[in-house]
Amino acid sequence: MKFFCFVVVGIWSVAGVTADDWPQWRGPNRTDVSNEAGLLKSWPADGPKRDWLSKAGGLGYSGFSVVGNHLFTMGLEIGGDDEFVVCLDVKNGETKWKTNVAKIFKNGWGDGPRSTPTIDDGHCYVVSGNGVVACLKSSDGTVVWEKTMQDLGGKTPFWGYCESVLVDGKNMICTPGGKDGAVVALNKKTGEIVWQSKDFQDGAQYSSPIKAVINNQPQYIQLTMKSLVSLSPVDGSVLWKSDWPGQTAVIPTPIVKGNRVYVSSGYRVGCMSVEVAADNSVKQVWKNQVMVNHHGGVILVGEHLFGYSDGRKGGWTCQSFADGEQVWAENKALSKGAIAYADGKFYCLSESKGEVVLIDAAVEGWKEAGRFKLEPQTENRSNRGKIWVHPVIANGKMFLRDQELIYCYDISP
Repeated sequence: MKFFCFVVVGIWSVAGVTADDWPQWRGPNRTDVSNEAGLLKSWPADGPKRDWLSKAGGLGYSGFSVVGNHLFTMGLEIGGDDEFVVCLDVKNGETKWKTNVAKIFKNGWGDGPRSTPTIDDGHCYVVSGNGVVACLKSSDGTVVWEKTMQDLGGKTPFWGYCESVLVDGKNMICTPGGKDGAVVALNKKTGEIVWQSKDFQDGAQYSSPIKAVINNQPQYIQLTMKSLVSLSPVDGSVLWKSDWPGQTAVIPTPIVKGNRVYVSSGYRVGCMSVEVAADNSVKQVWKNQVMVNHHGGVILVGEHLFGYSDGRKGGWTCQSFADGEQVWAENKALSKGAIAYADGKFYCLSESKGEVVLIDAAVEGWKEAGRFKLEPQTENRSNRGKIWVHPVIANGKMFLRDQELIYCYDISP
């Protein structure tokens, strides 16, 4: 069933809070850095006020996009076999529309979709767990076009398609993987192929592409099990490539600062920084295991990287972007999880217990400013699954998810 909703894109301010939309995975620039200001600097003993709790999310690990008063995510019908896209009203959590887009993706760590919708120019772009790529009208959920990653030569990875597609100009960029070309640009209005990266044929992994400008050259950067690669937005040709020895699963999104690109992966792999010269030659600046980030994300703030490391001396970690050295690590205050940033603070989420901790974004060490635990928690999560959806900070609110449960907290003063 579908209901009408009106989407407003923009920036607003109320009572000293500067708020901003979050239209795609990791926010407007895919950095997980929010431009919000005037948020709470500390929380009450029981955490910030919860505005609402929705049970409309369905199963899966899809993240959130927030545009105006509307939140977009994906889910799997509980007890059913349809994956859907759903739009909720940010004011009260009520469902505005819901559209089925694919059949179930099954996996022992939890069934259902894994990717975050991308909202652009009145449309919602999604990928299902088994690789259905679809464009919907963000106003009412009407499907405009769809195709599959298999149509594009791809093969579903073991944990499903997790990539959140990138929309840039007239095109939508996705990564089916495979010998027909690992990365594809589709016309965002029609779904027709614009180009496919014939000279880059790695299999799909779980990372999402980013757009960057390095040495005045626009490019798309993607990470796979074998490669860190840059492609031309014009025709998908390889601009530069660096080897990457991934293991089991490669998930975190690349980070760019100047002409340096940073990547990290879990499963004892670690992290690396490369420098790209004006002639597109690539030099490894450093590589180590200070940040062995599985899938909770790494965020660059200023000259330092922050995230959770599975490394031997890891835990919640601050790392120098310049030389890769560890600045501090905290492995007792909170167990492994995901991280978000806004207004000088990090929002850290424990994947195993659902604890949420507010800390200073500081190089001096771990300093808490509030803590609470998600309640209630789902009874429908796989016994191998955890709370893996990253926190999202948008328009003065914090959004969290545990399967079908979607929580909205007011973090404005």
